[in-house]
Amino acid sequence: MNPFAFLSLLGTGKPQLDDGQRQRLRRLPAAPHLDSRPLRSQRFVVLDLETTGLNVNRDIVLSIGAVLIEDDAIDLARQFECTLQRRLKTVTESVLIHGIAPSALADGIAPAEALLRFMEFAGDAVFLAFHAPFDQRMLGRALKDELGYPLRHPFLDVADLAPMLFPEAFVQQGGLDHWIDYFRLDMPQRHHASADALATAEIALILFSRARRMGLDNVAELGERVARWQRSRTASRHSL
Repeated sequence: MNPFAFLSLLGTGKPQLDDGQRQRLRRLPAAPHLDSRPLRSQRFVVLDLETTGLNVNRDIVLSIGAVLIEDDAIDLARQFECTLQRRLKTVTESVLIHGIAPSALADGIAPAEALLRFMEFAGDAVFLAFHAPFDQRMLGRALKDELGYPLRHPFLDVADLAPMLFPEAFVQQGGLDHWIDYFRLDMPQRHHASADALATAEIALILFSRARRMGLDNVAELGERVARWQRSRTASRHSL
């Protein structure tokens, strides 16, 4: 049995928000659309979640790290990092990998407040993540459970953009570490939400530069191209 299974019960049921939180929730901007504005003009939030495991239906978010890309640069003065308040009874491999002590989780921010602060930080940005479908589903479920908020923000997956734009790297199923090594990035800290978000953001800027040289200079075109690339890969695998 997953030692964190009992934690999936936390945050379920009707969200319990105070009046101030409900007002802040109503003031959140509408989710953006992938449109034709140049990449340089698009605001991106690069997200990384640390979770109790990889089961999107059962595991929960432990911490959120995010950085902002604006005007084709990482705004190091505007980063987001938050540990959610969780009660763990056992120190497991997952906690050891993330380096999040049970005491830090016990002293963390209440999940509803943490998630609300994150969405205020994100605003109307397009999300980027490495293996984005996982982060999208985990964040979406957490927002629904804790805030009753439907996540509609579009996500672009850096794990798909990278091999599509750099096929010469011959990294098809590689993880974040593979691309850090390929681009020779100096990232001394890993497996920490904010550090992984920063690494993903640096890779994203390299990808955007390559995309522009290929004539892909807006998020709509980039999204359509990667969707076609994904379908082509799926068809190729099924034909084998």
